[in-house]
Amino acid sequence: MAASKNEIVIYHNPRCSKSRQALELLRERGKEPKVVEYLKDAPSAARIKELIDLLGVPPHELLRKGEAPYKELGLSKESSRAEVAKAIAEFPILLERPVVVAGKRAVIARPPERALELL
Repeated sequence: MAASKNEIVIYHNPRCSKSRQALELLRERGKEPKVVEYLKDAPSAARIKELIDLLGVPPHELLRKGEAPYKELGLSKESSRAEVAKAIAEFPILLERPVVVAGKRAVIARPPERALELL
């Protein structure tokens, strides 16, 4: 489900400096996004599929390739949308962060300034 037209959602890890920076940039511009701490409240596989569609990127770009489950599950650039969604839903540490959603658009905010593209 896309965020409502005026709502901004950030899939956030408070331990990640890039995620904290993206959140701060949004707040500095008067935006108070809905914060989803995805490690505590993992998105469903269906939601991950929606994020892939909103991002408009190959599914593997949503994966953190240095995390142990990436290798253990045999994920790769060729992994399907369904495989990526299932893996992230089961192992949310695999989600590249931060993901920022506004309306029917989304970005992986790396660098954090990419979040501003949605304003």
